[in-house]
Amino acid sequence: MLKKEPKKPTFEQSLRRLEEIVNQLEQGDVTLEESIKMYEEGMLLSKACIEKLTQAELKLKKLGKDMQGNFQLFDQESK
Repeated sequence: MLKKEPKKPTFEQSLRRLEEIVNQLEQGDVTLEESIKMYEEGMLLSKACIEKLTQAELKLKKLGKDMQGNFQLFDQESK
């Protein structure tokens, strides 16, 4: 039987969780061990968000207008 890979959270879900972590750490009501775990989780979420933003930026850079003024995705080479 094939194992399904866990579904990756969306950008919005990752950002919300990152905000939760920051709020909890700012309140200071967590132990040092919990703080370290939350920090590590936050760093992974931050990295995932940056990667998704970078991918989106690359797509937007490929987006341009054709001769009729309609938006179209172009290959990197055709621009």
